[in-house]
Amino acid sequence: MFRNQYDTDVTTWSPAGRLFQVEYAMEAVKQSSAAIGLRSKTHVVLACVNKASSELSSHQKKIFKVDDHIGVAIAGLTADGHVLSRYMRNECINYNFTYESPLPVGRLVVQLADKAQVCTQRSWKRSYGVGVLVAGLDESGAHLYYNCPSGNYFEYQAFAIGSRWQAAMTYLERRFENFMDSSREDLIKDALISVRETLQEEKLQISVCTVAVVGVGEPFHILDQETVRKLIDTFEIVREDGSPAPEPGDAAPDLGEAAPAAAAEEGAAPMDI
Repeated sequence: MFRNQYDTDVTTWSPAGRLFQVEYAMEAVKQSSAAIGLRSKTHVVLACVNKASSELSSHQKKIFKVDDHIGVAIAGLTADGHVLSRYMRNECINYNFTYESPLPVGRLVVQLADKAQVCTQRSWKRSYGVGVLVAGLDESGAHLYYNCPSGNYFEYQAFAIGSRWQAAMTYLERRFENFMDSSREDLIKDALISVRETLQEEKLQISVCTVAVVGVGEPFHILDQETVRKLIDTFEIVREDGSPAPEPGDAAPDLGEAAPAAAAEEGAAPMDI
């Protein structure tokens, strides 16, 4: 993992044209617990895995409200996520005060990417060790962006970051063609199934996941535990019965979805943040 003389400074290029300090920041995102985002024409759903560092401690909050129409989910160093979410709140407040209208989601993501990119070309700074999924709704519709520690940003139909993100992406890639026409409820179910895919053999419980929604006529908010519990309980009962797992778009009793077969086993992340 160590690159000797080429990883001591964020502005030092290796002969292969790589900035290892930036890559280390991206690795911190991969070692964190998972965060997942999905969007349809009218709604965006964020879900994350809550991992506590000890049985005696509480978990770190990973989903934050930025404005009534924007929220974020993070994976990586939580402290860095707090700094960036506070910056985004200030930008939304300033824009609203100046123009008396909500800040467009795309413009906020560009400002966030510029802030992250500056840290990759200043020797006295370090890259933010956090990946940010930005969910928002504006005049052009629902949006889901991913902002990388390198300063790159991408818009997605669905995306997963953090530990075992490949398992969640396997499910999302099979289902993404249906997301645009999905209802709010189906989108939440797909998010829960994706979270379940990242947990290996651990049971999906309300204590290990958080879900948030923003959509048309629905400000960004985190779902209460009772609502999520009903979805999870029904989902786990179907799995324990051993019956085939219907996909959310198929005809099935309400809330009776189950996750597809789990992805191949991976080594546990050495650092859950």
